[in-house]
Amino acid sequence: MLKIAVIIGSTRPNRVGEIVGKWVMEVANKRDDAAFTLVDLAEVGLPLLDEGAPPAVAQYAQQHTKDWAATIAGFDAFVFVTPEYNHSVPAGLKNALDFLYAEWNNKAAGFVSYGAAGGIRAVEHLRLALAELQVATVRAQVALDSYADFENYYVLKPSPRREEALNTVLDQVIAWGGALKPLRTP
Repeated sequence: MLKIAVIIGSTRPNRVGEIVGKWVMEVANKRDDAAFTLVDLAEVGLPLLDEGAPPAVAQYAQQHTKDWAATIAGFDAFVFVTPEYNHSVPAGLKNALDFLYAEWNNKAAGFVSYGAAGGIRAVEHLRLALAELQVATVRAQVALDSYADFENYYVLKPSPRREEALNTVLDQVIAWGGALKPLRTP
């Protein structure tokens, strides 16, 4: 069974990401075709990238990097839950990606974004960064609108259509994660 991490990309206090991440997990846990784990970058607590060597050489000196590498290596695919900050990705999420290289390779990713414009520009930037990390991103995505999908910005009220879209993302992530598995098996 594939192991999929649902990664909450925002680390700021009073964030919506935790609310959205829990909704993704609620929908994902109704399925029996993969095992889902919530990974909250606020709990991971990575500092600003502090490794002396480039991640591609996998010579991690810091214990937090070794722990992060072990966490990410254990997954076959990812669903990134991300807001859009200033037309891009939150710094904490980009930093978490930049810490590692091989642990991301040959895996699949999908996106659940949120914000005033649905977070779509953040996902565009994530797709570019993930391509360099050799992560295959799926076409489907969920883009939650701060005004239409939330009440008072902090109460998530997704329509049934949003849950259907999330299941399409999960279907694609599972299919691609499985298809790439032979590339990850030594």
